Amino acid sequence: MDITIGFLGLGLIGGSIAKGIKRHHKNYKLIAYNHHYETAESAVHDGTIDIAVKDINETFSSCDIIYLCMPVSYNVVYLKKLKPYLKETCILTDVGSVKENIHQVAEDLGLQKYFIGGHPMAGSEKTGYENSTDHLVENAYYALTPFPETDEKKLQQLEALTSSLGAIPVVLQPKQHDYVVAAISHLPHMIASGLVNLVKKLDSKEEIMKTIAAGGFKDITRIASSSPVMWQQICLTNTEAITSLMDDYIQYFKEIRNAVEKQDQEYLLNFFERGREYRNSIPNRASGLIQKVPAVYCDLVDEAGSIAKAATLLAEHQISIKNIGITHTREFQEEVLRIEFYTEEAAVLAENILKQHQYIVSYIH
Repeated sequence: MDITIGFLGLGLIGGSIAKGIKRHHKNYKLIAYNHHYETAESAVHDGTIDIAVKDINETFSSCDIIYLCMPVSYNVVYLKKLKPYLKETCILTDVGSVKENIHQVAEDLGLQKYFIGGHPMAGSEKTGYENSTDHLVENAYYALTPFPETDEKKLQQLEALTSSLGAIPVVLQPKQHDYVVAAISHLPHMIASGLVNLVKKLDSKEEIMKTIAAGGFKDITRIASSSPVMWQQICLTNTEAITSLMDDYIQYFKEIRNAVEKQDQEYLLNFFERGREYRNSIPNRASGLIQKVPAVYCDLVDEAGSIAKAATLLAEHQISIKNIGITHTREFQEEVLRIEFYTEEAAVLAENILKQHQYIVSYIH
């Protein structure tokens, strides 16, 4: 059956979903509007989009599904613009990371029978259509948040399309979704950014902390490099859940601080053991909101040509490297050469190849 799908916004997420749909459903017709029309035009030229439009108009009245892929505040505005052009059977969905806000707007506009919230729990530190891929949501959980009155057939249709892209659909209530993502994504971002800003504040004029802040510190604060505007918007739209969890975290951290001050050996041992056990129990089978970076670490002498030698070895086996460099701080591992890859499969293969050539290697799962 021929399906027409509309997109409002062709950034990283919108572009990736569009490319994924075109890859798996070549006969589907894709229509797109983007604030910068040139982006929509380039998507037509590369074969992802069939029709690019310069405004929200009757072109979207033929759409069976429409994806709102703009920033949260823009999505709210475009809901109103789309309303006159929605046919009875159309499914309207979004990709925002906060759901209660847009659900309320959809309800105020009387769009309950059309709107099913969506949130692909995948992403990248990079942004824009130029960094979108046809496999970004593969193996990633994809939250769907219907209204109580949502037609079950529409929900099943959206679930089927989501699954066809390789994602794992999970049906949640909007409030439940916002609390869950606040705990596993929003709060960690606040902590990472807070820690980086604290270190900056406490560092000396010589920037000694910054100089040696490699290895583990960069790993656990990597998410602080994400878009400041996006995280500002998330804080402003998921305020209740984030502040509630921040209060819980502050109270819990005070408890931990007291244990450190009192040198409570049993508490501290149990604290670290529980953390390690729970962290190790988290499955690796699916992508999460905080994007993993598959990487291996290997020992080698930091001298001219050593990095090129390892890179050449992997290139000979057609393994693409995302990033490579010497890590001078060894507080979490003995290895010093860190090599990042685009997929876990590539990291595992690289680990085996390097070991075969007498490198001391570890793959960080």
